[in-house]
Amino acid sequence: MRFHTRKWIKPEDLNPNGTLFGGKLLAWIDEECALYSIVQLENQKTVTKYMSEIDFKSSAHQGDIVEIGIEVIKFGTASISLKCEVRNKMTRETIITIDKIVMVALDEFGKPKPHGKTQVEYVKDRLK
Repeated sequence: MRFHTRKWIKPEDLNPNGTLFGGKLLAWIDEECALYSIVQLENQKTVTKYMSEIDFKSSAHQGDIVEIGIEVIKFGTASISLKCEVRNKMTRETIITIDKIVMVALDEFGKPKPHGKTQVEYVKDRLK
């Protein structure tokens, strides 16, 4: 799994228990998956269709640095399926796992649009 983004836990990211608010973390995950999918599918109109059960393994505290990892499970006709893990950067302790997130590329009418992708592409390879 490749860890793409790091987030620094600040006071505004905490819940009343003083740990990272789960909703904030899910928003970060959703945004990271959207950005990753937009780049992979080369379509800015890519949306979240499905997110499987989430499993909080541990918490994060103010001052912690977390990193978001994404791995492609498969390419569908108009979709890309990902899995995600968020871990503490310093301890490598897993904070949350999500086994399946499905992102769908849309056309100008908001309907699924086939993307023709079958494997992960790196931007550096597209620039040749």
